[in-house]
Amino acid sequence: MAQWFDNLINLFSKGISTPHQPAGFFSYQSPANQVPSFRLHLRLEDDGTGLLIINAHTTLHLNQTAAEYAYSFIQGRSPQETALDMSQRYRVTIEQSQADYEDLLDKVMLLSTSEDIDPVTYLGIERMEPYPPTLSAPYRLDCALTYRTSNVQPDEAPSQRVKRELLTDEWKVILDRSWQAGIPHVLFTGGEPTTRPDLDELLTHAQYLGMVTGLLTDGLRLSEHDYLQGLLLSGLDHIMILLEDRKENSWEAIRDVLAEDIFLTVHLTLKSTNTGRSQEILHRLQKMGVQNLSITAATPAENQAVKDLASIAASSGMKLVWDVPVPYSIFNPYQLEREEEHLTEGAGKGWLYVEPDGDVLPAQGVTMVMGNLLTDEWPVIWKNRPAV
Repeated sequence: MAQWFDNLINLFSKGISTPHQPAGFFSYQSPANQVPSFRLHLRLEDDGTGLLIINAHTTLHLNQTAAEYAYSFIQGRSPQETALDMSQRYRVTIEQSQADYEDLLDKVMLLSTSEDIDPVTYLGIERMEPYPPTLSAPYRLDCALTYRTSNVQPDEAPSQRVKRELLTDEWKVILDRSWQAGIPHVLFTGGEPTTRPDLDELLTHAQYLGMVTGLLTDGLRLSEHDYLQGLLLSGLDHIMILLEDRKENSWEAIRDVLAEDIFLTVHLTLKSTNTGRSQEILHRLQKMGVQNLSITAATPAENQAVKDLASIAASSGMKLVWDVPVPYSIFNPYQLEREEEHLTEGAGKGWLYVEPDGDVLPAQGVTMVMGNLLTDEWPVIWKNRPAV
């Protein structure tokens, strides 16, 4: 599915003009008698580009032309009216404009009925600048619900900075404010987020708002059938499992999730104890059917091993995921604290990180506090983001 969408990157690259639609957040719900039913949320930026959230399970990036088509549909304009207007603005024939419009709607309808897909899809977007300075809000919020882990080893998460964990209703306030700010995607991480008894309730609330939801976990509780089903019914859209390759129940969790209709990424931390077996681990993942892989190094000594394994994985057709944070745990101790000048691309712009007490950081491990989502207004927090 991901490769199919990669082929559509230039579908709507007809030319750029002054944005024809206002910036803002817009919603659409299909008629009750329509099958399949679907709902859309469209976030439009000042530069005319947009994000289209489909059924709260996929975020579709749109360039200016595709964003205009999506806005026109949400406003209830007819295909003929839209095609006439777009043909005049972009100097293409009415027939071509209408075909492009109908093609976009076909893709949206397909995505609305597909579940096991990448939660972030690119359609007609220029990839050279995915995080422009004109963004009104980040694309994603990474919420560390707790710094507790499910392991008996000493906890290496930076819990000394966090005085308390937010209550369920407080996290709901944060989700509400994030959605109102235009943030379409939330990742629940930790520590181990499944140690929170309210995880399913928070997933349900995010789903109700319209947010795309993800879970970053060690996966140990996901081998419990009823628990996994409860998360799926709560609206969970994608999962990243932190593989502990010496533990068979970690592999069991991967098998159980693969059997479900949900997008899965597996994370592997390379360290001195498993680097020599990394290709063996990769082969086992591929044999199981894992298609998406995240890799980090426990220490700088494993950096080259990460590059080598990533090259092997990519050459075999696996998708590599680099911009999703790894849950704090003893299995991922490397770079728990980073200096602000080492921000990766997208940190503080494409995504933000929220600690268990509501403090907002540009990214995991960056100690710069931009504000607190429970107590500070969103414009103040966003204004404090790192300079581009």
